[in-house]
Amino acid sequence: MIYLIGYMGSGKSTVASLLSKKLNYEYIEMDQEIERKEGMEIPQIFKNYGEDYFRNAETDLLKSIRGKVIVSTGGGVILSKENRDWLIDQTVIFLDASFDTIDERLKEDTTRPLWSGQKEENKQRYQDRLPLYQSAATHTIKVDKKEPEEIAEEILSCLNI
Repeated sequence: MIYLIGYMGSGKSTVASLLSKKLNYEYIEMDQEIERKEGMEIPQIFKNYGEDYFRNAETDLLKSIRGKVIVSTGGGVILSKENRDWLIDQTVIFLDASFDTIDERLKEDTTRPLWSGQKEENKQRYQDRLPLYQSAATHTIKVDKKEPEEIAEEILSCLNI
């Protein structure tokens, strides 16, 4: 299993999809899988049940994944110490995008419940999470100004695959 972690908008889903094709591994996008299991989109889960409920569903899913899988985690998966502890024995790739890259990619995105229009609040959340991503990562790949294909190849190279 290979887990991709990183802030929302860092390219986890796109790169995970590419890696799964290159390695012939299954691909799981955790946010989509939670939406499928819950029968509603993440903003509705947050609205109806709250962030804690979503985070618990995220932990349950994380621990249930088995086999040859490329996993695109949700941006907040590392908020839980339980999740970080669980990821320690796994292959974890941190897609490290700068705040400016994230901000540019998400400026028109209204579907993410934790991406507000308040730039300073968004930047603070990003900065708070950065050390958590770094501590959970087996490998860190800088993604600014790189195409998804280039990032996928860099991951394969650092894993010697």
